Amino acid sequence: MSFNTFGHMFRTTTFGESHGPAIGCIVDGCPPGIPLTESDIQPWLDRRKPGQSKFVSQRRESDTVRILSGVFQDERMPEQVTTGTPIALLIENEDARSKDYADIRDRFRPGHADYTYWAKYGVRDYRGGGRQSARETATRVAAGAIARKILNRLYGAVTIRAALIQMGPHQINRARWDWKQVTENPFNSPDPGIVNQWSDYLEDLRKNGSSCGAIIEVVAEGVPEGIGAPVYGKLDAELAAALMSINAVKGVEIGAGMKAAELTGEENADEMRRGSDGRPVFLSNNAGGILGGISSGQPIVARFSVKPTSSILTPRKTIDVCGNETEITTRGRHDPCVGIRAVPIGEAMVACVLADQALRHRAQMG
Repeated sequence: MSFNTFGHMFRTTTFGESHGPAIGCIVDGCPPGIPLTESDIQPWLDRRKPGQSKFVSQRRESDTVRILSGVFQDERMPEQVTTGTPIALLIENEDARSKDYADIRDRFRPGHADYTYWAKYGVRDYRGGGRQSARETATRVAAGAIARKILNRLYGAVTIRAALIQMGPHQINRARWDWKQVTENPFNSPDPGIVNQWSDYLEDLRKNGSSCGAIIEVVAEGVPEGIGAPVYGKLDAELAAALMSINAVKGVEIGAGMKAAELTGEENADEMRRGSDGRPVFLSNNAGGILGGISSGQPIVARFSVKPTSSILTPRKTIDVCGNETEITTRGRHDPCVGIRAVPIGEAMVACVLADQALRHRAQMG
């Protein structure tokens, strides 16, 4: 299997399977001299790990990260720093239950990549989806922690935050948006007023053995203008590709996104005025902070949608590896809504793209 690496100057190669001994990644391109320890990475992994509420997978993983290379400290140095060489990160799998998947090893889950993976490679690692599993995204979150350190070194305080804004048909009330609330509820919601509604909705789905999709919004602030390129290195194109690479994602939009089709030219135009410091002030942000593939200095806004979890208890019609028609139900520990834990993953992918683009910009422009 090829294409396990993403990025250009800031490159991440991930490895491992859901039920293998461990997962991990190699981060290449991190500049030297940046303070980095496991404690800089672990808090981001803790936000993504399973088992934190009844609304996510009950798999018990500590997701403890180890840095195997790429850092150094001795008695002359106040802290451990990156050396500029590849940074190897390892996360051991602690609670894999392969037996949970024994009943489906020869049958394909509808809506899942089981069939296409088997059709392409001729190998069926049914244990939690193997390499297809969303467990791989823990390594992306770890890489994203390093990307944040690079952005803060280059630009000062860069803030990348995400929130769940829709679960199934139920959307938040944007008038109640409060970033502080995202870490105060099990859904990563910025609207405290919808938590009970989502709780009841997801509880019903769980009892019925079903699942639902969701929409996550990511906002990056503190990114200066000029990041990106106008043709084949568009910042929004690379953000879209990175977010689309997350398991279960079926749609990505930047700024006004699909709703821009409903606007007139006058409504869509982000008018500009001169600020007190002589720099432009935008009166709206339908462009999502990106114009012509290049950052404008406004907040970068992206949204992505995830499909309902394919592993459900409700019987579904399918075929087996021999082409025989059959039915399938999937038991085990699965997220009834993968969107909840996709919030830190979306942040990490945006961070990785921005760090990569920032390093490319520095190399070209000085």
